[in-house]
Amino acid sequence: MPTKRKPRDGSLQYWPRKRAKKQTPRVRSWVNGEEAKPLGFPGYKVGMTQVIITDNKPTSMTKGQDISMPVTIIECPPIKTASIVFYKKTQNGSKIISSIPSLKINKELKRKISVPKAAKKKIEDIKPEDYDDIRILVYTQPKLTTIGKKKPELFEISLGGKKEEQLAWVKENLDKEIKVQDILKPGQSLDVHAVTKGRGVQGAVKRHGIGLKSHKSQKSRRKAVLGAEGDAKVKYTAHQAGQTGYHLRMQHNIWLIKINEKSEEVNNKGGFKRYGVVKNPCLIVKGSINGPAKRLILLTNPIRPNKKIPTEAPAVQHIRK
Repeated sequence: MPTKRKPRDGSLQYWPRKRAKKQTPRVRSWVNGEEAKPLGFPGYKVGMTQVIITDNKPTSMTKGQDISMPVTIIECPPIKTASIVFYKKTQNGSKIISSIPSLKINKELKRKISVPKAAKKKIEDIKPEDYDDIRILVYTQPKLTTIGKKKPELFEISLGGKKEEQLAWVKENLDKEIKVQDILKPGQSLDVHAVTKGRGVQGAVKRHGIGLKSHKSQKSRRKAVLGAEGDAKVKYTAHQAGQTGYHLRMQHNIWLIKINEKSEEVNNKGGFKRYGVVKNPCLIVKGSINGPAKRLILLTNPIRPNKKIPTEAPAVQHIRK
C-alpha cells in the first residue's frame, strides 16, 4: 500500500525567527473606529484563572447554561498623554509636521526622555486642514502596580473618528488620565499584541515540532533530517536550530468577558503567582494570551472581526481565586 504523504512541519509565515527588537509591542495598522477615542489600551498580564459564565452564544449547545471558561487577567492602570503628534501625508509616506507636549509629565518619564519646557505651538492654533492624522504619544504608570517597576513604557496610539472630532478629544484630554473603562467595553473582540515567552536557542525538534528518525532506521543518533538527500546544499526552508520565543505576535479576536473595577473580586489571598496583588481595574479575557506574567500587552480593535463571537458580554457567576 502506498504510504501517506506528510506535509512539511513548521510555518514560514514568520521568517526569519528573530528576537523582538523591544518588549513594547508594535502595531503596524490601526482599525479606524467611529468614536473619537484611542484605538487601543495597554495592560500587564497577571495570569490565568477560571470563571463560571452563563453561555450566551446563540448557536451553542449549552446556551443558557452555566459553564466553566479559562480566562486571562490583565491589569490596566491609567495611562497619560506625553504629547500629541500631527501627521501629514506626502508622496514618501506620512511625516510629522508638529507635536505638542504635555506640561504635566511624571518624574519617572522625565528620567527616561528629555522633556521640553514649553510647547513651540499652541493646540488652539492647530486647524483640521493643517494635518491628515493625529496620534497621541502615551506612557504607562507601572508604579501603580505591584510588579516592582517604575520606568514607564512609551508608545503611540492612533485615534478614531473624524479629524475635527479627534482634535476636540485631544484638547479636552491632553493633561488628563485615560482609563480603560472609557476606551474598551465588555463583550467586544480585541486583537492582542505581545512579545511571547523567550526560550533561547532550541533544536529543530522543539523549534519546529518535527519528529526524530525511527529507532530502526540506523545505528546512529536519531537526529532530524536537514532536507532531501539529492540536494547539493541545505535549503533555507530546512528545519534548523535557532532562536525560539521572544517574538512579536498578534492574536486575533480575543473575547473581552468583563472589565473588573474592584480588585477584591479577582485577588487571591497571597496574590497571583509571579505577579503579586492586583490594585487597578483589570480585564478578564477568554483563553490564554502571549507572554509571561508582568509583560506589557497592547489591546486594539480587531482587524478582521469574527461574526460568530457574540457582541454582548456573558453574565459572570463566579471567579475562581
